[in-house]
Amino acid sequence: MSWHYMGIVYLIGDYMTKKFAVIILSIVLCIGVLFTSCSYYSSNSYETQEFLMGTVVLQRIYHKNAEMIAKEVNGRIAEIESVMTINKPGGEVNLLNDAAGEEYVNLGKDTLYVLEKARQYSEISNGAFDLTIGPLVESWGVFSNNPKVPSESEIDELLKLVNYKDINIDLENSTAMLAKKGQIVDLGGIAKGFAADEVIEIYKKHGVESAMISLGGNILTLGGKPDGSPWTIGIRNPRGKDGSYIGIISVKDKAVVSSGDYERFFEKDGVRYHHILDPKTGYPADTGLIGTTIVSDISIDADALSTATFVLGLEEGMKLIESLEGIEAVFVTEDKKIYVTDGLKETFIFRDESKEFEYVEKR
Repeated sequence: MSWHYMGIVYLIGDYMTKKFAVIILSIVLCIGVLFTSCSYYSSNSYETQEFLMGTVVLQRIYHKNAEMIAKEVNGRIAEIESVMTINKPGGEVNLLNDAAGEEYVNLGKDTLYVLEKARQYSEISNGAFDLTIGPLVESWGVFSNNPKVPSESEIDELLKLVNYKDINIDLENSTAMLAKKGQIVDLGGIAKGFAADEVIEIYKKHGVESAMISLGGNILTLGGKPDGSPWTIGIRNPRGKDGSYIGIISVKDKAVVSSGDYERFFEKDGVRYHHILDPKTGYPADTGLIGTTIVSDISIDADALSTATFVLGLEEGMKLIESLEGIEAVFVTEDKKIYVTDGLKETFIFRDESKEFEYVEKR
């Protein structure tokens, strides 16, 4: 059995993707081991990386007080992780899960906001994104060192616990409750997006006009580069080596978030199982997509939608994105075709080093 983790999107000309295990390499040749930090100054920028929320957090900030700002950002991300993770004891989401089927629990405004947004995207995606996916995630062990394929009967039983309509949120009293014992909220598909949005607010508070942050490939930019040009983001080649890409988009003040079957997967008896589970079947989503990338103004939206569209597939995913204002997407299918929404056609550049993909300009 093998276990893999690979990056998603890349800041072309600025960063290489993270390596999961021992060494992280950034374009500025700042090399370190996970759980250690390293920083880099140039004449006009400050760069730093930390390991937070289970991934590498990279920041590039153009500001005279950038080091202080970066530390505040890392503190805020750590705070969000502490209340929303289900991978460590304590925290508000774990309190909610522990009280499932029994009682309402008091939650902070951050957790309530993310729960409400998660429920919203569960609703508009008709359950393709489901914040109560936790029992299935736990059973598959997709984020552990010992993933497994659950039995069909186990999946059938766990599917009874997956229903976003079972989360009751009382905003007036700042409480929430899961309807059934054994239900588990998992915010892994949306919390990083919220964290990135909070980071941008910190940047703005300090007067930063040009910056970017990448939380494990979830990229959010503030403004453009100092010279006024846009940030250039590479879209990961889902079947290429780590660091390869199949297209480039240029953005200012945008979130760029991807999901794909190449991010985390394991192999068992010659079968490849990826980490994006379909809440309706209980198995890894199999809708003909191998990668999706969402571009939006708000990172929390892009985070949830990258998962939802991957589960929905090309046609339904495209239909959902086209129904939402200010949201664009790139879809990569298993037959190696690339489709983009109309709003990206002027800025998307097809650049496939592998010569294996086809850009379909009209569906």
